[in-house]
Amino acid sequence: MKIVLSSALLCLFLSLPNGSWSWYPRLQSESYRDRAQPTALLGQHRTYLLGPDETLIELARRSGTGYLALVQANPGIDPWLPPAGQRILLPYAFILPQAAQEGITINLAELRLYYLWTERGQQRVRAYPVGIGSEGWNTPEGDFTVAQHIERPSWTAPATIRAAEPGTAISIPPGPNNPLGDYWLGLSAPGYGIHGTNKPFGVGRRVSHGCLRLYPEDIRDLFPRTAKGTPVRIIYQPIKVGLHNGQLFAEIHQDLDQRIADPVAEVLRQATALPWQGEIDLQALAQAIADQRGVPVAISRN
Repeated sequence: MKIVLSSALLCLFLSLPNGSWSWYPRLQSESYRDRAQPTALLGQHRTYLLGPDETLIELARRSGTGYLALVQANPGIDPWLPPAGQRILLPYAFILPQAAQEGITINLAELRLYYLWTERGQQRVRAYPVGIGSEGWNTPEGDFTVAQHIERPSWTAPATIRAAEPGTAISIPPGPNNPLGDYWLGLSAPGYGIHGTNKPFGVGRRVSHGCLRLYPEDIRDLFPRTAKGTPVRIIYQPIKVGLHNGQLFAEIHQDLDQRIADPVAEVLRQATALPWQGEIDLQALAQAIADQRGVPVAISRN
C-alpha cells in the first residue's frame, strides 16, 4: 500500500526567497495551537523542483530545514548528486510533541526546536531546525531555563574539548570565525546553551559538543523572544501522534538511541490519549514505521 500525505499538507512552489527560508510556519494562520488539541498537526509541507547542480545540502540551508530532516523526507535521493528537475519535499509540517510547553521545547530525536508563546489570548508555535550533540557529546535532557543572554559572544574552549581535540584554539573573539555565531542563550545547565553558528551546514545534524545550534537567521529571531527564566525542556521523542481534520497522523523519526522497543505499541499508547475513536490502518502504520521519513503520515481509515 502506498502512503500519501494529505493534500491539505502540501503546497507547491518552485522557488525560494533569497537566503534561508528560516523558521516556520511562515503563515501566522498556520501557527496557532488549539489548547484543546495539544498534539495537533501544524504547518504545511512545500515542494521544490531542483535546478541544475543543486544539492540537498545547499537546499537544506536555503529552505531553512535541517539537513537530516530533508534527506529522510526524500528517501532514495542522493543528497550530493540529485537529478535536476527532481521534486523535493520540504518538511515544514509537524506534529507538536505531547510534552511541548510554553517557552522552548527541543526534541532531540527530530532535531527541532519549538518556541511556544501566548499572543492575544491564543498560543502560537514557531519551529526551528537545530543541531545537537554528537555521539559522546550528548545534549542533556530535562527541564532547564534560559539563564544568560550574550550578543556577539566570545568562545572559550572547555578543558574537555581541548583534551579531546588537541590544537583547538583556547579562545575565539566575536566575529565570522566564532563557532557561537552572534548570539548565545546560556542555559541553567552549566556550559550548555542555544546559539548561532559560523558553520550553518551543521544545523539539523548531530555534530556539536552538546550545545544547540540554530541557523543565524533563526537565533536572531529567537534571541529577543526569550527572557531570562524562559523554560527550556529538552526531550527525546522519535514517535509523535496527532490529529488533523479528524484524521490520525503519525510522525516517525529514527530512534537512534533505540529506546522504543515496540513502535506500534507506542503509537497506540499515544493514540488512546487523544480525543479520537476511529480505526487505525495497520498497514499504513507499518509502512510509516518502516520508512521513518520524519513527516506526518495519515494512519487512520477514512
